Amino acid sequence: MFKTIVVVDNLDGLPELGGTVVDFAQYLAQYPKAGEPKTRVINLCKTDLYLSEGYYCSLLAEARQHKVLPSVNCINDLAAVNKAESLDMQKSTLPKSLVSSQFTSSEVNMLVFFGWTENEALKKIAKHMFERFPAPILHLHVVITDNAVEVRTKILGCSDLSAETWPLFTQRLDNFTQTTWRSRTSKKKFRWDMAILANDQEKTPPSDAKALKNFVKAAEQLGIHAEIISPKQAAAISQYDALFIRETTAIDHHTYRLARKAEQEGLVVIDDAQSILRCCNKVFLHDAFSYNNVPSPKSAFVNDSTQQTCEKLEADFGYPMVLKLPESSFSMGVFKVDNSEELKVKLVDMLARSALVLVQEFIFTDFDWRIGVLNGRAIYACRYFMARNHWQIYNHSSKKHFSGDFETLPTFEVPRQVLEAAIKASNVVGRGLYGVDIKQSNNQVYVIEVNDNPSLESKVEDLYLGKELYMIIMQEFANRLEARGR
Repeated sequence: MFKTIVVVDNLDGLPELGGTVVDFAQYLAQYPKAGEPKTRVINLCKTDLYLSEGYYCSLLAEARQHKVLPSVNCINDLAAVNKAESLDMQKSTLPKSLVSSQFTSSEVNMLVFFGWTENEALKKIAKHMFERFPAPILHLHVVITDNAVEVRTKILGCSDLSAETWPLFTQRLDNFTQTTWRSRTSKKKFRWDMAILANDQEKTPPSDAKALKNFVKAAEQLGIHAEIISPKQAAAISQYDALFIRETTAIDHHTYRLARKAEQEGLVVIDDAQSILRCCNKVFLHDAFSYNNVPSPKSAFVNDSTQQTCEKLEADFGYPMVLKLPESSFSMGVFKVDNSEELKVKLVDMLARSALVLVQEFIFTDFDWRIGVLNGRAIYACRYFMARNHWQIYNHSSKKHFSGDFETLPTFEVPRQVLEAAIKASNVVGRGLYGVDIKQSNNQVYVIEVNDNPSLESKVEDLYLGKELYMIIMQEFANRLEARGR
């Protein structure tokens, strides 16, 4: 059960807010209280100056292990250093697609309450800025140009609101506390709270619904209250102790931004932003493999499609050869070319989307190994077979035979050289949860890539260990939360 406290600068003359409302002096002197439940704080004090009372309210809340909005990081991003400094609001440049085509003004000032604005045409702007700067009240100065939208952002306190806007604000405050920061009815006490990010709109999500439920149940056995959140709920990530990302990640994507934000808020995160950054870019991986002597296919990077480059690739690799976009997942952005004409056409197309293309030798195998590695330890193993009449595990052009068969094995039945290569490759990336793809041919092993956020589906990767696989992963979260000390 959570308790929500609203902190204001001064209670004198304050209109009705509802719930537990205290001023800063009361919060300073009376909290934390012995035996109090987990507490969330909505800081409505003025925070526009560094080391103001509003600043210290959020700082003390974090020290007292209270979940607070806005966080100190958010305040620091937007606050002036001292009273003498002219407060130049944080400037952001956003794509024009966030503005409704029905909106005709070129400049507007607007208030945003917990990510909501009454201006429907600018609701995407409001949501985007709240996700970037999660604070109860934001003032936005929006300037719309021909090609972009410029937004200047400032945090306001409740004392900055006019009498006319107060009823609207209290309505949104109540809505936020009753929905996004809703109290849980479970009588069972948990030590920690975890958000599991999943997206039910994904065509090929990393975990199916049954696997997600298994994660939730495993977490409960270890004193962690886990709940599945959607990308739309991610703005309130600071109320949790841990984040488990079960949505396909990318660098220029909300999954990477959420991982960064969660880390800044002190959450335990798997997979962390650095792992996403490294795994999602094959340029980093294969350069790192070379420097760390990780066995991998013969590779090269090209940045042009000239005749000289194509001829050199033909001489070095022969046909067929494999071309890969640096950022791709589930075999998308990976192509096999069989002759010089295909090579030229495909390079031109791929270089229009990326400054570099990864070129690799083609290694034929009937299956790829997938070794699941968590914190440097192999925890599961699968053999993924190629899709019917295709050279990859996934055939995105086929609806009937989209993917090949699989076989799940205990790790002790995996050849030693495969396990050693998987662990060595994952250590290049970090200490998170990874799926290492390996080809084995003529007693040689080749690490193809390391995937953050690997597939973990019911009756596939868990077929050998069953629910123990989910317990192993949740135990890692519990260990890290315990080591964090709160």
